[in-house]
Amino acid sequence: MTDQHVTASGLSDNEAQEFHGIFVSTFVAFTSIVVVAHILVWLWRPWL
Repeated sequence: MTDQHVTASGLSDNEAQEFHGIFVSTFVAFTSIVVVAHILVWLWRPWL
């Protein structure tokens, strides 16, 4: 066994940091796509 600390999720610290980085980058990409889609729909048919 290694001496790495394991979190409550069962991931080591390094694995948790790697997962967090991937999660944040995909969240930012998804949010960017959603914002662009809303702007395009607003330009097509304003709802207010």
